[in-house]
Amino acid sequence: MSAERRGHFIDLRPLKTSPAFARMWVGSTLAGLGGQLTIVTVMLHVFTLTGSTFAVAMVAVAGLVPMILAGLYGGMLADAFDRRRIALIAATITFLSTALLAALTWAQWETIWWLYALSMINSAANSVGMATRSAIVPRLIPRDQLAAASALQGMTFGLMVMVGPALAGLLVAWTGYGWTYTVDVLLMLAMFLGLWSLPALRPEGETVRPGLASLVDGWRFLKRSTNIRMQYILDLIAMTFGQPLALFPALGTVLLGGGAITTGLLTAAVAAGTFLSSLFSGRIVRYRWHGRGIARAVQAYGAAILLFGVVLLCGVWGPEVGETSPNLALIVLACLALALSGAADNVSAIYRQTMMQSSVPDAMRGRLQGVFIVVVAGGPRLGALYVGLLSAFGALWFPPLLGGIVIIALVAVIVRGARGFLAYDAENPAP
Repeated sequence: MSAERRGHFIDLRPLKTSPAFARMWVGSTLAGLGGQLTIVTVMLHVFTLTGSTFAVAMVAVAGLVPMILAGLYGGMLADAFDRRRIALIAATITFLSTALLAALTWAQWETIWWLYALSMINSAANSVGMATRSAIVPRLIPRDQLAAASALQGMTFGLMVMVGPALAGLLVAWTGYGWTYTVDVLLMLAMFLGLWSLPALRPEGETVRPGLASLVDGWRFLKRSTNIRMQYILDLIAMTFGQPLALFPALGTVLLGGGAITTGLLTAAVAAGTFLSSLFSGRIVRYRWHGRGIARAVQAYGAAILLFGVVLLCGVWGPEVGETSPNLALIVLACLALALSGAADNVSAIYRQTMMQSSVPDAMRGRLQGVFIVVVAGGPRLGALYVGLLSAFGALWFPPLLGGIVIIALVAVIVRGARGFLAYDAENPAP
């Protein structure tokens, strides 16, 4: 293979440079696969119990406040104590809550309130764990490999989301909910192997104990960090108005057909775009102008979501569908639109994560990563609320159609006056 062709493929140097990063990467991938399995399974479980798209959307919304509080406090913990220990505690809580979910299901004691409560606990623990692990990465690899590490994480995220939801749909259809949750419990064990082998990782520089003073200190830093603040705003816009995940169970039932398998395929399509854009990220990670790249990628994401809405609109005039009589043509087109959205979002994520890890000082990185995780994970929950409300009062195709238009327009207006953000240079990072 020529050097030019190799240049288009993902950069694997971080895995060779740092065995510690490689172990954490493998552990996070396997545990994340199980986590995605459970996310989709809970959605299907709630829809089975209630038959309500709004109830499915509320699974995500219910975890919003715990996730925000845990992300902020977890970031403060990561800036004050050994980050390895904090990540291990968060992983333990996630493991135990998932094991309880499996046990309740096997005993047939599960209720919608248990599903909500355990989803909230998982959301909070994952928020702490993600913020802490992200703050660890710059301590394990050189700065010039951070974009490549972000692409690797994007590729594994795409892989686990692509395989996890599809596997969830198949397992739920063939074996039921108990076995599906049990598989996640087993996969979670890999997270402990990846984290346990890390060295102690206390923050570098002056530390502040968790509390109001630490939160205020982080807020002051964010207030003067215009580039970091702008990327938060753009991602929040994209995820609030362009996150159609809560629609998928209903689409598989009433608009596209195919039931749980279609739900898994639609979710996996987003991940397929994420995976492929990371696999061919060689040129992407070498692009210097990360602010400009984020703005363009978010607008491309909006265009893909708009296309998805158009595909769903076409389904209104299509033939009657059911679990055994899906509209295959529209399912394929919907998956293509969602794959494009996943690719665009991943390009934005590579630049956003690299900007965070390279421009923020280590002693502040946990708190900013906590805010970053709140934005990244909180945006989709606001998006679930947006989708749930609009679908309750309108058609299923309307939320993505309107959302795509809103994203494109808002980003164009906001970045027009943000010249510093558009000029951000990865070779001279500044928050």
